Amino acid sequence: MLSRIMRLRTNFRQPSIVCHSAMILILWLSLAGCQVNSGRWERIKESGTLRVGLDPTYPPFEIADESGISGLDVDLADALAAELGINAEFVYFGYDGLYDALATKQVDVLISALVIMPEKRRDFDYSEPYFNAGEILIVSNTEELIRNMADLANHRLAVELGALGHVEAIQWAKKVEDLQVVPFPGATEALDALSAGETDAALVDSISGRLYLKENPQLKRIPEPVTVEPYAIVVRIEDERLLVELNEALRRLKANGQLDKIVARWIGS
Repeated sequence: MLSRIMRLRTNFRQPSIVCHSAMILILWLSLAGCQVNSGRWERIKESGTLRVGLDPTYPPFEIADESGISGLDVDLADALAAELGINAEFVYFGYDGLYDALATKQVDVLISALVIMPEKRRDFDYSEPYFNAGEILIVSNTEELIRNMADLANHRLAVELGALGHVEAIQWAKKVEDLQVVPFPGATEALDALSAGETDAALVDSISGRLYLKENPQLKRIPEPVTVEPYAIVVRIEDERLLVELNEALRRLKANGQLDKIVARWIGS
């Protein structure tokens, strides 16, 4: 095929034949691409199995132990597969090998707490987000005056040292009068300080914050997130039909409340 293409490109003495042949070649490639786009979803339906790639070392999203695999992403994959009338089959990889496994078609999708990365969009595409892992503001459950970051004037804000919340807090300190940012070694320590009354609020990532709240009802989170870090399902760029089906199933899970129940089970409300 390559030698044929080279002959077409160098045969300037027969321009009409070259153009006609090139048009046929482009049309053939386009049709082949369309067949690939629909073919992946058709093969999944025929096999009845959606092969899901994940890194099983990131609780509470993926947990592998002697009893098998569990976690938020596992429940989500099973729920999506049920919506699509198929079964989910899980294939384990290290985090660094996930995208390579998808590119080489060892799996059909990745569901593994993966943040949407614009630089990957040349070869991969993302579903609608199913979870926001961004920073959230947490206060005492008796606090009524702090509703957002702008309300933190003359307050002490606990953060995890060097984390994204710390960076975000420093930016807000430039805009909010007398906002004192107090760093701690980790998110848990920052939240412990808030629980002890040493600070007025804490800014931590959504996962750490919501897990802490499950065990500490004396605190509450402000519903509106401070930053956005969306987790999404990943497919190959050519598998457009599969992405459509996944997005439609995900919308149904959101609409019927099942996604909220899955998230609440593993991370809290």
